[in-house]
Amino acid sequence: MIRIRFISADGTSETSVDAAPGQRLLDVAQAHGQPLEGTCEGAMACSTCHVHIVGGDLAALPPPTEEEEDMLDFAAGANRQSRLACQIQLTTGIHSLDVKIPRAVVDNSR
Repeated sequence: MIRIRFISADGTSETSVDAAPGQRLLDVAQAHGQPLEGTCEGAMACSTCHVHIVGGDLAALPPPTEEEEDMLDFAAGANRQSRLACQIQLTTGIHSLDVKIPRAVVDNSR
């Protein structure tokens, strides 16, 4: 299992969950009540699943593709830690990830 720690935008709360290899980070986040809309359902046509990967097995993640980096240009508050949760497949090489929800997240799916 992979330990995912979601950190709220204001840093005041955390939710730790276990995920299985093969799952997509966006699906894990949504299943555990995180405010990530994922409007395009992983087609990389929006940035509503923008997160900051702030710790854990960062080196085990493949770098973002050029297409992902282009879409992150539209994400509010993007930085070097920014990724699209829809593009992160959890693999056996990942043991933990710390995921911070950006301050500018707006989840209209609720």
